[in-house]
Amino acid sequence: MNDPFKLTEPSVISFSGGRTSAYMLYRILQSNDNTLPEDSLCIFANTGKEMEQTLEFVRDCSENWKVKIHWVEYRSSGKKFAEVDFNTASRKGEPFEEMIKHYKYLPNSQSRHCTGQLKIRTIHRFVKEWWKPLGHKHNESMDLMGIRADEMRRAAKVDRERVPLVSAEITKHDVGNFWKNNSFDLNLPNINGETIHGNCDLCFLKANGKIINLIREKPERADWWIKQEERVQDQFDRLGMSYEKRKEAAINQVEMFEFGESIPCYCGD
Repeated sequence: MNDPFKLTEPSVISFSGGRTSAYMLYRILQSNDNTLPEDSLCIFANTGKEMEQTLEFVRDCSENWKVKIHWVEYRSSGKKFAEVDFNTASRKGEPFEEMIKHYKYLPNSQSRHCTGQLKIRTIHRFVKEWWKPLGHKHNESMDLMGIRADEMRRAAKVDRERVPLVSAEITKHDVGNFWKNNSFDLNLPNINGETIHGNCDLCFLKANGKIINLIREKPERADWWIKQEERVQDQFDRLGMSYEKRKEAAINQVEMFEFGESIPCYCGD
């Protein structure tokens, strides 16, 4: 049986900053003599709305496994991206806000241009420039994503070669066991195998109950999202609650006993 983690062509490892994609990176390193081939890249696209613990985790993976992880951010002009690092990475939503100002409308569950611009296209632009001197041309078939075998709804939308964890039949139980026994971990709560704090702090694709509970935990988290909705006089969730209403519900202790189901996103875990 072929090793799904063995890199046999130039590849792009999309690192979301979560436990699953980090485990995928670990397995890739294990199968490639603990290093990445010179023509393969590991990339973390920062939106500026990630938790600080996520940024620390990306840094820790790089330092502990001695692997170069490129940090990139969206820009609305010039090359349309900037390469940053742990110290210079945005932490106040600047790339996300710049995208909203540029396009003058909010992303939503039907039009997820935040994922398209802040993650996918920003990564593609960086890879295109990085690989040009090497004579490589980038296409999506080279992108490896951290999707597990128990996430078949997400995996069904992607070619099998791009999801090595699916081919290896890795589930959240396997990922959880790895991090329990590892020397470092993502310093965010793991609830039933899920990190609800992950990705953008109050991503509109998270279930409403999760968002309200996260705001209750730290009410000022809602302020950036409220500002963006006020900027364009629209809502991220056009059929649901505004972030201002969610903050009111959180402050007024409106109980959300069921988290509900989040919508799968490219950003991953």
